[in-house]
Amino acid sequence: MNEQPADHISKKRVVYRIAGMENTIVRKDVEYRRTDDDGLLTMDLYYPANAVPGSPLPAVVLVAGYADTGFETRLGCKFKEMAMLISWGQLIASMGLIAISYTNREPAADLDALLLHLRDRGAALGIDHNRIGLWACSGHAPLALSALMQPGREFLRCGALLYGYTLDLDGATHVADASRTFRFVNPGTGKSIEELPHDVPLFIARAGQDQFPGLNDSIDRFVLKELALNRPLTLVNYPAGAHAFDLLDDSPASRSIVRQVLDFLQAQLTRAGS
Repeated sequence: MNEQPADHISKKRVVYRIAGMENTIVRKDVEYRRTDDDGLLTMDLYYPANAVPGSPLPAVVLVAGYADTGFETRLGCKFKEMAMLISWGQLIASMGLIAISYTNREPAADLDALLLHLRDRGAALGIDHNRIGLWACSGHAPLALSALMQPGREFLRCGALLYGYTLDLDGATHVADASRTFRFVNPGTGKSIEELPHDVPLFIARAGQDQFPGLNDSIDRFVLKELALNRPLTLVNYPAGAHAFDLLDDSPASRSIVRQVLDFLQAQLTRAGS
């Protein structure tokens, strides 16, 4: 990571912590894709400190919706190197799950390659490849939703979306406009909410004071459609919360929402019969 001041966004950790979370086991820079044109792409895996070899655990992929080249230009580091991702990885591992962050060049294609790798090689990595969840925030969320829409992905059991853009519904263009402005990928263009599996639970954290144009409008339309379809949806609205409240707002409300996200992921990925 390039040297940045201590208050730079790349150095901000999640405001919630679990005792001993820094003791999680981390396997860094494990190859998941290699191409002649783009070279090597890698992932970091965060394991519980008490993980038992030979006992596969569910995993949560921390979805990257921006290409690392542009992300690094803007923030001085790859997405997986941000203190936010490191601390979310530690928190998720502290819940008895495996967290996965990764490098990318083509966000949509590389996430597909990563998920395929986890399906094919998950056992060797200590992963229960039939129990994988997705976590995403902000402009990374459209890619996570698109991944959930792909056929043949019954192994994706849930998604947690924090203050994230969703889908353009009812003729709105907020997500497409933001994608062009902020340069995150938006594979959900032209897709309908009916393409989401009806039985995949979603957790959505909404920041009531979010200033990003159209973001909350996209969440509100999405939630109304999900409820009309009677889908398994958990919505937490933080009326006083701003964008990235999990990093910038060290308050009881913010810490409570982070804990709710962790509890949701653990419950959905470890519940009996899942």
